[in-house]
Amino acid sequence: MALYYYTAKDSQGNTKSDKLEAASQSDLARILKEQGFYLLSVQELGAEGPKKSFLKKDLSLDALLFWRGVPLVEKLVFVRNLAVTIKAGLSLTRSIDALSEQTTSSKFRSILTNVNADVAKGSTFADSLAKYPREFSDLFVNMVRAGEASGTLEETLVVLYRQLKKDYDLRRKIKGALIYPAVIVGAMVIIGALMMIYVVPSLAQTFRELNVDLPASTRFVIWFAENLGRLWPFLLAGLAAFFLLMRHLIKKTRLGKRTADMILLKAPLFGPLVKKINSARFARTLSSLIESGMPILKALEITSRTLSNIYYQESIAGAQEVVQKGGQLSEVLKQKRNLYLPMVVQMVAIGEETGALASLLKRIAIFFEAEVADSTKNLSTIIEPVLMVVIGAAVGFFAVSMIQPMYSLVGSI
Repeated sequence: MALYYYTAKDSQGNTKSDKLEAASQSDLARILKEQGFYLLSVQELGAEGPKKSFLKKDLSLDALLFWRGVPLVEKLVFVRNLAVTIKAGLSLTRSIDALSEQTTSSKFRSILTNVNADVAKGSTFADSLAKYPREFSDLFVNMVRAGEASGTLEETLVVLYRQLKKDYDLRRKIKGALIYPAVIVGAMVIIGALMMIYVVPSLAQTFRELNVDLPASTRFVIWFAENLGRLWPFLLAGLAAFFLLMRHLIKKTRLGKRTADMILLKAPLFGPLVKKINSARFARTLSSLIESGMPILKALEITSRTLSNIYYQESIAGAQEVVQKGGQLSEVLKQKRNLYLPMVVQMVAIGEETGALASLLKRIAIFFEAEVADSTKNLSTIIEPVLMVVIGAAVGFFAVSMIQPMYSLVGSI
């Protein structure tokens, strides 16, 4: 048996520090858990005081000013392993300390070290995470807060891991589906540039020597090729300025965001995919928050901020106001037929009637996540004909522009 000095917290948020004998730290964690507490920090005491501490010195905040963000996969590994270590009986501070050494991101390691120091000083885990909003979203922080408040942090971390994993898989599938079109477009641009640099000037010189009467399209292609060397810095600068302006309008202005999201919703190819993605994220996030014990109003508020499309954000924010006044979530969704399919409305209505809203929302999420997986799998196949038409039109314009003068020359002989 060894003597330990510990700090623990119960489901009401009350913190206590005391000494207790136990066979090991895991045994200490088990004893406290039976009493309704979970460990925050622990030190083994010897004859001369504490034998060792699992906390490191607080790092300067200057170490956090790195330009790179924390990869989502790093947070996934952290959440999963934190749930495992807490279940194994390690204290929260020791778990964070051990996991901070395993991360490959120096920024994330620094953040975890500072979070650990804050927890050791008496702050809640959620409040410590909330100091880093870029790395830990509202969803992340509030689910941890709900787990701390209910005394079920370990179970909440498991739910949070599943939520982050689904979101990560969704993003990866969408990005993977767009790789093929991006490669094709990039290759087309490179080949076009090489044609303009090496092929067109030679043909233009031949046409001049033969004094051929050139059509307008051919004169434009030759002019563009001959001036490409002088124009390319302006073209690149113009494209960069255009994309930066569009990015600013979409991300920083409400009108730009609404316009872009409306275009995506109405687009023949991407509209159905956008609806499935937002429906899946809405259902998955709300079910996870309700499962973690969060009140429905707070869960709706957080869910609205996790959705990517502003029209879905506004619909859930409006639903929060209606539910607060005693209304039904399904009634609000029913009024947004352009956003939510009848199946979503019916499942939510059944969940509200039976008291199994979280369970049915999870089924909705599973269904739409499967739909998104199928859609993204076929996205490249769907985009391919469109790309072929665009490439064919570009090649056809170039071919007609450069071959037409040759036919005119042959016909005049």
